[in-house]
Amino acid sequence: MKLVIINGPNLNLLGKREPEIYGKKSFKEFLSDIKKQFTQIEIEYYQSNVEGEIINKLHEKGFSCDGIILNAGGYSHTSVAIADAVASIPCKVIEVHLSNIFAREDFRHFSIVGSKCWGSISGFGLYSYTLAIKALTK
Repeated sequence: MKLVIINGPNLNLLGKREPEIYGKKSFKEFLSDIKKQFTQIEIEYYQSNVEGEIINKLHEKGFSCDGIILNAGGYSHTSVAIADAVASIPCKVIEVHLSNIFAREDFRHFSIVGSKCWGSISGFGLYSYTLAIKALTK
């Protein structure tokens, strides 16, 4: 099985950015941990702060992998273009958020991108990715 994790803007700063919300572990450290935990799964990782690059990666991988875990960050609430890209690919996409988006500012309570995804997971920190992997492998 091949899964792709795509992270959007500011997620390259995990471990440094607002640790009280996002934790102290970098995504690189976490990725190493989950690859050790899920040895039977090929996990590819991509991160970009640029909307168009995220769309290009969805187009590139969405026809050849078994699932995508997408944390579009702030684009989740604003990007019709990323939502359209998710809707245009055949593989299952699970939206992930580290924080509980429903416990934050009102504008974060609706995800344009999430409305096109197979499912959404939020509020469990980095464990949200683990839950998404488990959902995609069932």
